[in-house]
Amino acid sequence: MKALLYTPSLPRFLAARALGKRFPKGLLPLTLAEVPLPEREGFARVRVRLSGVCGSDLALLYGKSPPSISPFFSFPAVLGHEILGEVEGSLVAVNPLLACADRGLPPCPQCQKGEEGLCQNVAEGALAPGMLGYHRDLPGGWGEWVLARPERLYPIPDGVPEERAVLAEPLAVVLRGLKKLRPWPEELLVLGMGTLGLLAVRLLRALGYGGRLLAVAKYPHQAERARAFGADAVYGSAKEALAARAKGYRYLLFEGHRGGYQGVIEASGSGQGFREALALAEEGGRVLLLGAPGLAWVDLSPFWFKEVGLLGSYTYTREEFAQAVALLPELAGLESLVGGVFPLARWKEALSARGKALFRPNVP
Repeated sequence: MKALLYTPSLPRFLAARALGKRFPKGLLPLTLAEVPLPEREGFARVRVRLSGVCGSDLALLYGKSPPSISPFFSFPAVLGHEILGEVEGSLVAVNPLLACADRGLPPCPQCQKGEEGLCQNVAEGALAPGMLGYHRDLPGGWGEWVLARPERLYPIPDGVPEERAVLAEPLAVVLRGLKKLRPWPEELLVLGMGTLGLLAVRLLRALGYGGRLLAVAKYPHQAERARAFGADAVYGSAKEALAARAKGYRYLLFEGHRGGYQGVIEASGSGQGFREALALAEEGGRVLLLGAPGLAWVDLSPFWFKEVGLLGSYTYTREEFAQAVALLPELAGLESLVGGVFPLARWKEALSARGKALFRPNVP
């Protein structure tokens, strides 16, 4: 089958890490190739309809992934963990996790609790380390087919457009984070209006959040969409948001603040965003980390000096994934996040797209 295959290269990794988005896309360790579709007992064949480009995929390609998580993935791999597929004519969202049950192992303590995203055996058992999209044996969604156990397939409700349905996986990540953030404070600030940040704004309103919802957006089109999704106000920068709520103090060359926001959702996935989120949280406030900043220099003093609490959301339980799929009919307009749908051969354009880029592998 045709697929986009990621093959690690240390020289390219170092060059991409140094140059970031200036690194030529033609030199990224990604190739359109013919790869075999494996057979595995107990796994269903799923024809890929759409697969998203996630910030974590870009972080991997540009050398920004946290080194400490690399032992829990395996390469070379067909990328793509946000997967909308088709089985016997029906659309399904694919849960990409490969936990104890998928690996032929008895449940670990986390899987016993239903926390398969925190599985302690993610690098053990009959399968290589990782999940779909980061797995050398089972291809991800940037190919024509994937394999998944039937219980990992969630039927899409009737009437949901494909461009909305493919967002089920990141929606489940956001849903889990918002559940962990409960009880929700009277005011929330969402930092970063990429896919995760806009999903957070839209989902908060869909779940009945009635407090004051604020956002930080880098670009005008993001600010416009944040307002359309339910944000009460949008700041153009974290600095502007901080000036609106916190009082600054200076000593010599150093600056500190008192005040801020009761809850901050960091959705940019950058080290700078993490630092800004800690500065924006008020004394006793909480920060929810949805993005994946990896290695970053961070001043940890807010955790003790302001007693800021930190939460993270990496994946989801089966129930949270199912809930995300069930919410899709209520989230009209979510498909507006999509910035383009591309065949695999146009992957360089997809990686440069404004908004959420999707691959449709089964077209020329």
